[in-house]
Amino acid sequence: MSSKQKPRKGTAQRRPRRDAGETRGPGTAASAAAQRSEGPEGPRPARLTAAAALVAVEGTALAAAGLTMLIETMVGDPDSPRQALTGGLTMLVLAALPLIAARGLYFRRSWSRGPALITQLLAFPVAWTLTGGDGLLVPSGYALAVVALITLVLLVNPTATRALGIRPPGDA
Repeated sequence: MSSKQKPRKGTAQRRPRRDAGETRGPGTAASAAAQRSEGPEGPRPARLTAAAALVAVEGTALAAAGLTMLIETMVGDPDSPRQALTGGLTMLVLAALPLIAARGLYFRRSWSRGPALITQLLAFPVAWTLTGGDGLLVPSGYALAVVALITLVLLVNPTATRALGIRPPGDA
């Protein structure tokens, strides 16, 4: 068939092969992965990645504490088994908020900043209460306060705010 002849109906045309590293356009898995790591304004800032990691650490710590309470409830002899069980389940449910927010921050979802900020603000009274305890509670309270403060600074940073697509007040 010459280059000027049109193919007959029902015959398949061959498409050129693509290289393995070539993206296939919008809507494909390769382009979706590229969009996740690079938003409309370039790559994800390190500050936003660090904030996501710290929020994930807080969520993981909450989940670990909840699991520990549940295991101690089943294996040990708590004063009030019902109260210990409720406390463990509550901590597991509360761990979902920072874990979901961390995932949203990592994938640059603007909605995730609110839950992450709320988690940090709620961490301060918890840290204060822990520092009033004894043993390992005191250093863990100080560590929680430091992590919450660092995460707050990272979340309100203009670089992270722009990366999440949040415009400053007065910028229409």
